Amino acid sequence: MRKSSMALLASIGLLALGAAFRAEGDRSSGPLMIAKQGFFYAGGREVQDKGRPTLVDAMFVEYQIPVKVTAPYPVVMIHGQFQNGSNFMGTPDDREGWAEYFVRRGYPVYVVDQPARGRSSYNASADGELTMAPVETIEHQFTAIEKYNLWPQARLHTQWPGAGVHGDPTFEQFRASQNSSMTDNAKMDVANRAAGAALLRRIGPAVLLTHSRSGPFGWEIANDVPQLVKGVVAVEPNGPPFYGAVPAPAGAMARRWGVSDDPLTYDPPAKAAADLSPKREEKSQGKDLEACWVASAPHKLPRLAGIPVMIVTAEASYHSRYDHCTSQFLTQAGVPNDFVPLAGRGIHGNGHMMMLEKNNLEIAGVIAEWIARHVKTK
Repeated sequence: MRKSSMALLASIGLLALGAAFRAEGDRSSGPLMIAKQGFFYAGGREVQDKGRPTLVDAMFVEYQIPVKVTAPYPVVMIHGQFQNGSNFMGTPDDREGWAEYFVRRGYPVYVVDQPARGRSSYNASADGELTMAPVETIEHQFTAIEKYNLWPQARLHTQWPGAGVHGDPTFEQFRASQNSSMTDNAKMDVANRAAGAALLRRIGPAVLLTHSRSGPFGWEIANDVPQLVKGVVAVEPNGPPFYGAVPAPAGAMARRWGVSDDPLTYDPPAKAAADLSPKREEKSQGKDLEACWVASAPHKLPRLAGIPVMIVTAEASYHSRYDHCTSQFLTQAGVPNDFVPLAGRGIHGNGHMMMLEKNNLEIAGVIAEWIARHVKTK
């Protein structure tokens, strides 16, 4: 959709939102009314590969435009590590997904496959090596976490639709959707921030909805084109700041620039990650929580400061141990944000892949309500 068209959509306002946030059943709302759907590729760069010009790192984008657009801006959905855009198109047990939920509520929705993933082409010389999540990782971190209890909150997990283990039909559907992912985090950040900015330059202002490993892309895209990012919904964004935590290996620098692996624009300028002087809290802020790493030399993130930010965290996920650290880091950097633990909204039992779980539409309703209240036309 052209930028001028999106400017027209932005003037429509929030007239039909109101009571539409409750999570209605899959197809009980009737046929999905689509005015237009299709796909395109955003971004990409040309390199010489074996003496031939080759396009790499273009991002596949699938979109649906509802017949009646009532939202001021579209939602761009960016999946996480080992995933692809199918995370938002439905669930492995064939229920309605977040993309359909938002289309039904008047939002144009754009769902991407990250560069070098899914329907976005991979080039070995440009993108480097790939790695795949083993079946044990899927079970331990996403689908059957209550059986392994690798972190204290895991025992609270109740919302995965099925047994969550190898051989279960729903599990195998989810497993089939997993994709190989770049091993070089810096390359992943560079490719996705460029393609994401190119996407917004094409469609105009939008709300970014990121998940997990794509969390840094939201901060980076907002850094690069702040005028086009009207809100960031960070669903359990990659974290915590600076160093990894369970179930990731601890002790190694994971996000050199606090919440990203690629530089952000700090004030005063940070020429190297060391300028932020990471320092760990002496003790955690509560039982079963990680002690946060903070920037002991305060630097602001001025390009993100005026953008509404929501951080969504599930009750049973490993992110429940440390997403408060990401919220705290952003606050210290001058970026106001709403930290929303789902348990505080009466939504219990979810793991990291909440958009696929049994109460996924209830969570979508929380997000839609936040967008309606905080993302305004200007």
